[in-house]
Amino acid sequence: MGNYYKTGIFILTCFFFSSCSKSDADFPDASKNPVSATKTAVTDTSKSATVTTPTATTPKPAAPTTPKPPPTTPKPTAPPTTPKPTTPTIAKGIVYKLSVPLNLNGAHDLTISGDSINGGSVACISLYNCTNIHITKCKLVNASGLNGVGINMNKCTNILIDSNYIGNVATGVYAYQSQTIQVKSNQMKNMTGPLWRGQFVQFNSVTGGGNVVGYNKCENIQGESNCEDGISIYNSSGLSTDPINIIGNWLRGGGPSTTGSGITLGDQGGSYIVAQNNIIVNTGYIGMHVAGGTNIQMLNNTIYSGAFAWSHLGLGSGNYSGKVSSNITISGNKVNWNPINIYYQAGSVMPTGWGTNVSNAAISASVLPTTLIDFH
Repeated sequence: MGNYYKTGIFILTCFFFSSCSKSDADFPDASKNPVSATKTAVTDTSKSATVTTPTATTPKPAAPTTPKPPPTTPKPTAPPTTPKPTTPTIAKGIVYKLSVPLNLNGAHDLTISGDSINGGSVACISLYNCTNIHITKCKLVNASGLNGVGINMNKCTNILIDSNYIGNVATGVYAYQSQTIQVKSNQMKNMTGPLWRGQFVQFNSVTGGGNVVGYNKCENIQGESNCEDGISIYNSSGLSTDPINIIGNWLRGGGPSTTGSGITLGDQGGSYIVAQNNIIVNTGYIGMHVAGGTNIQMLNNTIYSGAFAWSHLGLGSGNYSGKVSSNITISGNKVNWNPINIYYQAGSVMPTGWGTNVSNAAISASVLPTTLIDFH
């Protein structure tokens, strides 16, 4: 992995239960009471329980050794908490109606809007085998543990998530074995983990066209969060004509994890992914990198970090996840990262456009505004 990486071996153990594994399609959730959405007459009529999917984290290049494998998600042992609806709250011109966590199975052609949900020990919104769902102008907060995701999707298609506030949850948005997932113009704050959670957005085995993570504003505050990657694209592939598009996101804050990054593409492989015009500030161990896969591009991003005990590399590329990377383009990026600006792994092919990236660029933390999150 190169001489600059810290010595050490990350060995992380996956915990398997007899009824599930990392490749399982269906995972039971802690919730026993599916709840239909409150904003439309269309409700879920399935008798199935909530499904919680496995999660994956992003291995980071710490030493030339085998990267850590993703774990399976343990089954919760405690019953879910169910907050009681009370008075509406108003924030940024939106009137929120307090609601219990939503668990939809097989729902379709539905809009969920204006709900304020405290997740407790379950996902604020959980979707299984759902199609044509729009989640907008919701406040999704206070969900903890491996099941405590803001929005959790398993085997879903054509889901639009926009203009929501998601805060103080294990992971903001998680999509597994899904297609046409769009996460746009949301605000997210303080992802709390634990490992294997901790991402603002993670795609795991997401495929096909129409997948976008765009124009989100995301921030982790030191002492209030326990984050890993900001945006993680794990074993996911777009199309040659319609790649997975990670565009225009503003990410700030990370650490103290030494396995976290701002944006990671190609973790455990994948193909046809583009990350462009994102702004990354102080996001932890790494700013942005390609960890494997093929036909992946990082274009015209701005990447900055000051000196922290955990900050390491601004922009990188290699076979760090154990999957060979090929046909990688990394060009036009501006990097000023303490202590190392850019690096590609010894033994891997130099990415196309590598010479066009600017090291020690004249940028600072001021590339993002002081106030990043204004939804509450």
